[in-house]
Amino acid sequence: MLVLAHISDLHLDGSPRATERAERVRDRLWGLLPGHVDALLVTGDIADHGEESEYEEAARILGLRGGDAPFPVLTCPGNHDSRAPYRTALLGEPAAEGPVNSVRVFDGAAVLMCDSSIPGRDEGALDEETYDWIETTLDSLDAGLPALLAFHHPPVALHHPLPDSYPLADPGRLAALLARRPRIAGLITGHAHTPAATAFAGRPVLVGPGVTWTLNLPWEAEQIADRDAPVGLAFHVLDDTGRLTSHFRVVR
Repeated sequence: MLVLAHISDLHLDGSPRATERAERVRDRLWGLLPGHVDALLVTGDIADHGEESEYEEAARILGLRGGDAPFPVLTCPGNHDSRAPYRTALLGEPAAEGPVNSVRVFDGAAVLMCDSSIPGRDEGALDEETYDWIETTLDSLDAGLPALLAFHHPPVALHHPLPDSYPLADPGRLAALLARRPRIAGLITGHAHTPAATAFAGRPVLVGPGVTWTLNLPWEAEQIADRDAPVGLAFHVLDDTGRLTSHFRVVR
């Protein structure tokens, strides 16, 4: 069994408000009972402007430098992120402009963190290099080990004009990959600033709530962003049968 805590869309910008909200959910996560959560997954838009100082703050808050996180912290970029400073200031890696893809293998599953960002654009895409990396990575895993794909942009409409204006391009190619790869148990995304659960190509799609603000659905309010909503997080459980169960929480 794999248990993932999941947050998304911190949009750290150096402001006290963004810092306080990120630290609030961090404190909740760091205070969980030990030994139950396998990792924290952060699905993009960690920085608001893609600046090095924003990633330095994220690394501090998420315990990526001091090593004080109680479990591994897994990340993937969003459309507000910038690949070179993301690599250097957040991950401590050499600067590079190619997609930021990585994998973490656990006893019961693998999590592939995929880069769906397009530099300078708000919409998303999994490019040729990323698709090749996914295929190669899946081929390298032990036979029968389930996998989760994590990336920023949901591959389906969420029925709000804002996130639906900046979708993942060419969802048919992703659907074809899923058809060939039954070991992929589900997709975990962010971007929409609202907790949501849906399906795509026969697999669950789990959308993480936003840390910085929550999207008002069209029938909730005319204003798009609810900046006073509590911080959201999710817990995803992949059990030994390959079934995903999600629990959503708020941190006031």
